[in-house]
Amino acid sequence: MTSKKNKARAPREANPKKFKKKTSVLVTEKVEYVDYKDVNLLQRFVSDRSKIRNRRVTGNDVQQQREIANAIKNAREMALLPYTKRVAQTRAGRPPRDGDERRERGPRRDEAAVTEAEGVDQTTAVEAVEADEVEA
Repeated sequence: MTSKKNKARAPREANPKKFKKKTSVLVTEKVEYVDYKDVNLLQRFVSDRSKIRNRRVTGNDVQQQREIANAIKNAREMALLPYTKRVAQTRAGRPPRDGDERRERGPRRDEAAVTEAEGVDQTTAVEAVEADEVEA
């Protein structure tokens, strides 16, 4: 087999997509010490499912992110923040499989016979009670 020519990589342009770096909430509010008891501050760094958001999303630097993560973990241990939150989803019912015939069929023969027999017994019982009431 012949190998491909070994071409030197073309140097990449210095970040063609320029984006503005996010500023951290800690910087904007001039927070010097991240306290695990400050639940309102810590909830800003947590997703709706109680996952710690990453640096790219929050705009923290490495040291701030480490302090936030440790404070959130301490707050969870002290039961100030939940470890997880349940998110209610409304999902449509699953369609029946091809091989699953139980859902499409009615009750089994013996179940149908039992329900019919109970229906007969109930009607005769009702008629008997009505007859007793008429006599009384």
